[in-house]
Amino acid sequence: MAAPLQKRKLMGEINVVPYIDVMLVLLVIFMVTAPLLTQGIEVELPKANAEPIETVPDHDPLVLSVDAEGNLYINAGDDEDKPSSGQKISTIVSVILGEKPETPVFVKADRAVPYGNVVGAMVVLQQAGAQNIGFVTDPLDSYPVPE
Repeated sequence: MAAPLQKRKLMGEINVVPYIDVMLVLLVIFMVTAPLLTQGIEVELPKANAEPIETVPDHDPLVLSVDAEGNLYINAGDDEDKPSSGQKISTIVSVILGEKPETPVFVKADRAVPYGNVVGAMVVLQQAGAQNIGFVTDPLDSYPVPE
């Protein structure tokens, strides 16, 4: 004779432990990658009521940053987060502009930097072959109006 079939009781609960594991893994991944997504050097930009500059779609712009102490940083090369000399920046920019002359070039200077340092940064870019140089600023509407 055949053994009688046993009926299993249906489980009415959802096992959430695997979902919690996945959620925690994703949380750790986002916590690790979020600081890496910030780009460039932290500067306090001046405010200006200017129109945005059109960028070339297939070319990432070159951004020369000048921090409050007057240090120069370029967003290309090996050490983007370390200050660079004018000669090194000039070499990097001339190589990039030699390969892709349509690459937009921008200066991102802290508002506390003396005007002479900004002019010096522009001279470095012009010596490297940059013809059109734009300035990165914050729009006026993003700041509260003092009363």
